[in-house]
Amino acid sequence: MGTANHRTLVAEPVLVTGLGATTPLGGDVASTWAAMLAGGSGIRPIEADWAAGMPVRIAGQLAVEPSEVLDRVQARRLDRCEQVALIAAREAWADAGAPEVDGERLAVVIGTGTGGALTMLGQDDVLETSGVRKVSPHTVPMLMANGPAAWVSIELGARAGAHTPVSACASGAEAIALGLDLIRLGRADVVVAGGAEACICPLPMAGFSQARAHSLRNDEPGRASRPFDVDRDGFVIGEGAAVVVLERAGFAAARRARAHATLVGAAVTSDAHHITAAAAEGQVRAMRRAVAEAGLAPRDIELVHAHATSTQLGDLVEAESVTEAIGEHPAVTATKSMTGHLFGAAGAIGALATVLALRDGAVPPTRNLETQDPAVKLDVVAGGARRGPLGAALTNAFGFGGHNASLVFTPAP
Repeated sequence: MGTANHRTLVAEPVLVTGLGATTPLGGDVASTWAAMLAGGSGIRPIEADWAAGMPVRIAGQLAVEPSEVLDRVQARRLDRCEQVALIAAREAWADAGAPEVDGERLAVVIGTGTGGALTMLGQDDVLETSGVRKVSPHTVPMLMANGPAAWVSIELGARAGAHTPVSACASGAEAIALGLDLIRLGRADVVVAGGAEACICPLPMAGFSQARAHSLRNDEPGRASRPFDVDRDGFVIGEGAAVVVLERAGFAAARRARAHATLVGAAVTSDAHHITAAAAEGQVRAMRRAVAEAGLAPRDIELVHAHATSTQLGDLVEAESVTEAIGEHPAVTATKSMTGHLFGAAGAIGALATVLALRDGAVPPTRNLETQDPAVKLDVVAGGARRGPLGAALTNAFGFGGHNASLVFTPAP
């Protein structure tokens, strides 16, 4: 346990004791996980009027609207990104048994890619069309990227820090890595960590369309996201959140908490290469460092949850990186084939799926993998879930700007 100055390194394991989510596949962890194992799809047409003139008219939209879960008055004061973060955090906290922890030993880390994009763009429209007096007084706390972490910290009384990694699509995984560091550095006993994103709106979708990053399969949304498939043509934007509760093992044992898995290693690297193009070298370093920190060897990794967004180049770079850093032996899954790409929440969704795979001995299939790209020399799970006990598992999250984050989990003790 850390001393009063919180500088003593903690050698105890770090356990995952709580899980929460709201995704295009389900409004909670159980429904999301069941749909993943069944190879379902949360990608469907966008029904909003603004989508009619867009080149891309499909997205991974929430299965359950936040308005069905949150108090109406509170929901009006929260951006959609903040709403999904709060919903996932509440489920994770309840799943962990609502730990009785001193607020000064409880931290929150919620990553995001765009934060309150819907509020910023929406209130800018209000300003332009109706003038300054019509702009909401809640605009700033709704649009700020630290809003999700701040609201969760307020709800839980977390006073050991409310942090917000903003590292594009690596944000959610980086948040969990930071949570691991906070516990190991003795600065917290419990950390609520994850990622949230909600930016299905015209500007981001137009920008990605202009960059030719989106799938154009508007007429068959369930078949649009195709990681590692030879016919993949781009990613599908998604929205949602996933949150985990991390605990120092001694603290969890003292309250007789059960654990889903153990977080044994994490690494964050940067490419310093290109603002959008991935670099295999940085991804390889992240995976190798995470495995080494876990005290494992590449041969010990039995499952890789791939970042795999369904872009032509990105999937190939990651396949090469996994082959170099880990090998061709692990089972590989890519759940963005079902949820779409949740940007800042993607790494947290990947962590959630990885923890559940270890807990239940079940690897979700990669949907739409009909003809695997011959350049991908990996054992990608397709067709149906693969059952059987698993040892160690690794999950990747990579983002624009050259951000790379890898996490390693093992089964609960």
